[in-house]
Amino acid sequence: MSSAAMNKTDGGNNAFHNFNNDFAHIQDPNERRRLALAEIDKASFGWYHIFAINLVTSMLGIVYFNDKKSHGTIPPSSDTAIKVSTSGGTVIGQLGFGYLADVVGRKRMYGLELIIIIFATLAQALTSNSRAISITGLIIFWRVLMGIGIGGDYPLSSVITSEFATTKWRGAMMNAVFAMQGIGQFTAAILALIVTTGFKGSLESAANARACTAVCQLAVDKMWRIIIGFGAVPGCIALYYRLTIPETPRYTFDVARDVEKAGTDVKAYMNGKAEGHPDEIARVTAMAQTAPALEIPKASFKDFCHHYGQWKHGKVLLGTAGSWFFLDVAFYGLGLNNSIILAAIGWTGGATQYEIFRKNAIGNLILVCAGAIPGYWVSVTTIDTLGRKTIQIMGFIILTILFCIIGFAYHQLSGHALLALYVLAQFFFKFGPNSTTFIVPGECFPTRYRSTSHGFSAASGKVGAIIAQVVFGPLRTRGALPNAKGRNASPWLNHIMQIFALFMLCGLFTSFLIPETKRKTLEELAGEVPGTPNFDPALIGGAHRAYSEEDSQGEKHRGVDSV
Repeated sequence: MSSAAMNKTDGGNNAFHNFNNDFAHIQDPNERRRLALAEIDKASFGWYHIFAINLVTSMLGIVYFNDKKSHGTIPPSSDTAIKVSTSGGTVIGQLGFGYLADVVGRKRMYGLELIIIIFATLAQALTSNSRAISITGLIIFWRVLMGIGIGGDYPLSSVITSEFATTKWRGAMMNAVFAMQGIGQFTAAILALIVTTGFKGSLESAANARACTAVCQLAVDKMWRIIIGFGAVPGCIALYYRLTIPETPRYTFDVARDVEKAGTDVKAYMNGKAEGHPDEIARVTAMAQTAPALEIPKASFKDFCHHYGQWKHGKVLLGTAGSWFFLDVAFYGLGLNNSIILAAIGWTGGATQYEIFRKNAIGNLILVCAGAIPGYWVSVTTIDTLGRKTIQIMGFIILTILFCIIGFAYHQLSGHALLALYVLAQFFFKFGPNSTTFIVPGECFPTRYRSTSHGFSAASGKVGAIIAQVVFGPLRTRGALPNAKGRNASPWLNHIMQIFALFMLCGLFTSFLIPETKRKTLEELAGEVPGTPNFDPALIGGAHRAYSEEDSQGEKHRGVDSV
């Protein structure tokens, strides 16, 4: 019986489409793999939590630090520790989930990280102070755990979208996923405004944080719990879909090395079904027959070191990780301290605590709506025409110029000019490296290491975010007087902007190490397609060695039989 006949399963294509038989006549498993993956390219077309804490820390100060020493303001050390804790957990999640998604599969990990986020979010909302442990310590613990879940979401969301998307619109689809970060920022700010308005009567009883006691303090305690706890709502809605998502065909092909299952999954995906169901006997037989002939190397630590030990591959990982690191130093240094920028331009203060909270929420809404959200969606609409590398390089150049202007002309700029420059910076973060650093690592690495490499790149970025908070947070207030207001409260802010300009310039240089991934298949970017610039002959060589060994063993068996 021929191999094609063995690969076929019973069932006609008229009454019920048999996905398995579409490629059963092709004996070469590598060709069957390429044709099946080509079908995908013919198809039609947790960040709330990170930024919500920016609005919550001032509320925590009123509830838990309203004493003679702190006067309703959270100590800088506690403020920094709470913000950094999420990034610390995110690093762990990005590295851990990134690796596990390559080892056990995308499907098994996708959803688990969301369960962690939901659990940790609800735990934070129910946290309270005690004599045994401070509220700061408890919140840090739960935010580290939540950060682990958020970290897992980075490589999984990017890689799963990348491996399911058609080549033509892959960038737009991945960018649309990442643009939810802007929606998360917007939701956090709008919810803060809603709860502030809801507790208006209680908040108006106090002139400032120090005077916010009794009824006002109780209202603020409820407010921060609502803002944090609300983050679990969209997670619960999305959980079902994540737990029922099928495994990506590319992972099934290249890592699980199950050509039959992957082929049926592709055809099922094209027909709007969750997954394919091949004949199990044919599937097991095919796996045994095709495994030695598959060109794609099996993932291992030795192969990982060999792959990235080559400069043509190693430089790409260096480019994605380096660009993300330099970006996040400035991005999170500003993003988690929007209130500092608002204070510098005079958008703070008020006659009552209600006005103070209201101004802070509206100010954050202005920054998000004017710069962040438009930047994300301009990027979505242009990413597949301008290209990832072009947008990233352009973004770093413009950000370098903007930070130089803010840093060196800080004291000469009016409040409106400073706001305009800051909004422009937010726009070109999103229509620039903040989007592309998420997208490119999900495309340019081979399937067997795609999630691990994306996780490593993203973790490099979060290390930059930690540095921004730990180093530049205290540096910002250097030389400030105890009761300083507005720009005087952050006398070193101009120097920090100058340093950020240097980081943007470094990000520009590392951007030249990454490839342009626009309109290229993932297989072409991984070096598996002969005749393309990225083609890696070692892959074909491995396949030839596998065929040669199989043929030589066959000759030996035939020789023994003839004797």
